Amino acid sequence: MKKTFPRNLANQLDNYPVFGICGSSGAGKTTLIEALIPRLIHDGLQVAVVKHGAHNVTIDAPGKDSDRFFCAGADVSLFGEECFTRWHDRDNGDCVPFLINLCKRYDLVLVEGHASTPIPKIWLLGKGFAAPPENQGVIMKTFVRQEAEVDSIHLFLQQWLKKKQKKIPVFGCILIGGKSSRMGRPKHLIIKNTKTWLEHAVSKLSPVTSQVVLAGGGEIPDSLAGLIAIPDVPGLAGPLAGVLSVMRWQPTASWLIMACDQPDVEPQSLQWLLSCRKPGVRAIMPDLDGTGRVDPLLAWYDFRCRQPLEKIALSGALRLSALAGQTGVIHPRPPANLQNSWRNVNTPADL
Repeated sequence: MKKTFPRNLANQLDNYPVFGICGSSGAGKTTLIEALIPRLIHDGLQVAVVKHGAHNVTIDAPGKDSDRFFCAGADVSLFGEECFTRWHDRDNGDCVPFLINLCKRYDLVLVEGHASTPIPKIWLLGKGFAAPPENQGVIMKTFVRQEAEVDSIHLFLQQWLKKKQKKIPVFGCILIGGKSSRMGRPKHLIIKNTKTWLEHAVSKLSPVTSQVVLAGGGEIPDSLAGLIAIPDVPGLAGPLAGVLSVMRWQPTASWLIMACDQPDVEPQSLQWLLSCRKPGVRAIMPDLDGTGRVDPLLAWYDFRCRQPLEKIALSGALRLSALAGQTGVIHPRPPANLQNSWRNVNTPADL
């Protein structure tokens, strides 16, 4: 019996970069995917391929320790020069949770075959076929085998990924709290033109984000009492504690992060950060002076940054800047007329 998916399950995949390469047997699906992978990796993407419907695949030698553990009922991971995980299907054939989990790590997940999976797809027509079968979901484009040129499909995927990225919501986060010992008072409550720094920060972030939340602890002006405030992650300190707290609270959003002690932020700076996004970019941490010293506090973070940030927290480093230089993290230099947006005010003299 053909497996169908409830609409709510299909909706879960709408914002994720999962794409199907489907078609009749012998149409060239595997050959196409094999040729696409080097091009996609050259684009800076981390790519996963899912071969649906696997069964009776020889992936471990009977009698080996790892096979015995698996047969006894455990999920087994092998780690070394090559890494491999073999686990039992506990979702009763529902691949949606599996695909979503892959998207937390990969920029693009290609699914070969299994046309009933509720994802957009292209269809390769094999010999003797004039059209795809009916009821195969959203087919973005159809190719006969000789027309399925890798370059044209690569371009199609690039354009599709850009549109898909724009569907990921951008939330704003303002980091508050901290001892403010050098300033001698809570920085987010300093008054500028009758409003607190915090109120000014919210007014800058609100027009370019779906929602603004506060991370940390401290007094909140009455005018902002309706905002959601997320406590810092217990046991952590500094900005990392706030950034991880909001990522855990909303794990499928990207984040514009802003510190409360950056009173000169211009809306154009936020627009510039968002304009630097592209598929494969996990974080935008500007290099202000071209020396490699990055600023992690007025920055943009994709939801896929959560996993490496969790690792940084576990290592005890506790610095957002430890993310610099990792795969997908870029460090563009802001235009000269916007550089003041990254100025931190830490002492009364700085005021």
